[in-house]
Amino acid sequence: MTERTRSKVEVEVFGDANEELQTDVGRSKSLGFCGLLLTALSFLFILMTFPVSVWCCLKIVKEYERAVIFRLGRLLGGAKGPGIFWILPCVDTFRKVDLRTVSFNIPPQDNNPDIIIDLCLNFRLLFFFSSLQVLTKDSVTIVVDAVVYYRVFNPTISITKVEDANVATQMLAQTTLRNMLGTKSLADILRDREEMAEQMEEVLYSASKNWGIKLERVELKDVKLPQTLQRAMAAEAEATREARAKVIAAEGEMKASCALKEAADVMSESPAALQLRYLQTLAEIATERNSTVVFPIPMDLITSFMKK
Repeated sequence: MTERTRSKVEVEVFGDANEELQTDVGRSKSLGFCGLLLTALSFLFILMTFPVSVWCCLKIVKEYERAVIFRLGRLLGGAKGPGIFWILPCVDTFRKVDLRTVSFNIPPQDNNPDIIIDLCLNFRLLFFFSSLQVLTKDSVTIVVDAVVYYRVFNPTISITKVEDANVATQMLAQTTLRNMLGTKSLADILRDREEMAEQMEEVLYSASKNWGIKLERVELKDVKLPQTLQRAMAAEAEATREARAKVIAAEGEMKASCALKEAADVMSESPAALQLRYLQTLAEIATERNSTVVFPIPMDLITSFMKK
């Protein structure tokens, strides 16, 4: 996804999120007569039990947390925090949203290997690592390791729009990866890994924006082939190398034969060259192989033999 496209989508995402949040807050302000009555009774209870009730109303959220408050089941404003906030006893409830990344294991899907959640505190990005068994278009079963980086950008929407935004994003990533790789052949997966990661990123980015999740990056780390297929591909590669080596050796022998034929033609036309080559050969034999017994043949005999 290009930077221009990403910025445009981010503007749309945050704009839609703010509109939805304002709509929800506007609806939640109307508590009705019963709601107002219970709220007034809660205030009265605080005054009657002051200062003990202060400890029940005072809540603290840390720098990496946000609190989403519900009053009588209705959303009360946006996310609170970090720091101190107040709630009314008996009528207010709240849920904390951790903006950091956490580490936990997700049950494997269809007997797949583990899906691991790891921690990246510097960027507060939640990323999980999944290993999925996928059947490709050409009926090859492979195991794909993928890493997805995302974070919660709107705690309120992540609480009110989906039951568990983290699990929903993880399941969506698994399904998207499985469906996308199922339409590709093994050769396409090995060749176009980065392109498929970008396509998957676009799909997840557009789908998770309604859950208060901002996708940062998708990476396909590794593609593992079955052992039988690995052995077959290794045997095929070895056979290809051996065939190429034989072709190269045959071409070398052919070139050497042509060179020897040309040398023989030159020597047949020049007896002096043949005599010189004969003497060079005797000198090499005498130098390198001292234990060899050489019986020189007169050149006249060789010349008469060549003429016949």
